[in-house]
Amino acid sequence: MGLDPQWVTDPALALPRTGALRVLGNGVVPQQAAAALRLLLCPHRWAVPA
Repeated sequence: MGLDPQWVTDPALALPRTGALRVLGNGVVPQQAAAALRLLLCPHRWAVPA
């Protein structure tokens, strides 16, 4: 998913497997979110032709 190693599996977090899966379940892939924001914020994409 592009997250740092041990994002939810770090022993210091003490998350059970079900908890780790729940945290990741509704996660957004950071690279996908960045691409979506670039597309949405591009002024040329939303320019109305004259």
